[in-house]
Amino acid sequence: MATIIDGVPPASGLRVAIVVSKYHDFVTERLETGALAALADAGIPSGAVTVVRVPGAFEIPVAAGRAASTGRFDAIVCLGCLIRGATPHFDYIASAVSHGLTAAAAASGVPMAFGVLTTNSVEEAIERAGEDKSNKGWEAAAAAVETATVIARLRGV
Repeated sequence: MATIIDGVPPASGLRVAIVVSKYHDFVTERLETGALAALADAGIPSGAVTVVRVPGAFEIPVAAGRAASTGRFDAIVCLGCLIRGATPHFDYIASAVSHGLTAAAAASGVPMAFGVLTTNSVEEAIERAGEDKSNKGWEAAAAAVETATVIARLRGV
C-alpha cells in the first residue's frame, strides 16, 4: 500500500510570517484579516504569527526571502494587490513578483503562498477580499499551512 503524506491540520506548532503590501491597503488589509482568520482557524496562536508590511508588491519577494533566511518561519503568506492600468507596468510587476516568490521559496525551502491579487479593476480586487473563506488572503494562508505541514511530515518520513 502506498504511503500518503497529506498536509491536513492541526498546525498549532507552526510559525508563520505574513508579508503584506501597503499599496492598495483598502484591499490588502482585508486580505491580511482573512489570512489571520485562516491561521487562527488552523490552530496557530497569534503569538506564532509575524506580520511584515512592505511598501508595494514589488518588495514582497525580497522581504519574504529575508524572512525565510532567518529560520524563524515554517511558512510565509504573501499578500498584495495589483490592479491593471493603462500601461504595461502591471504586467512587469506581476511577473516579477510571481517569479521572485518562486525563486525565494525554491532557494529557501520555506513555502511561500501567493496571495497577490492581479485584477482588472478595483471591483474585482474587493470581490476577492471578501469576508468569508473565498477571501484570497484566507486561501493563501490555508495553502501555506497545508504545504508547511506536508514539508514537516516529509522530514519525519
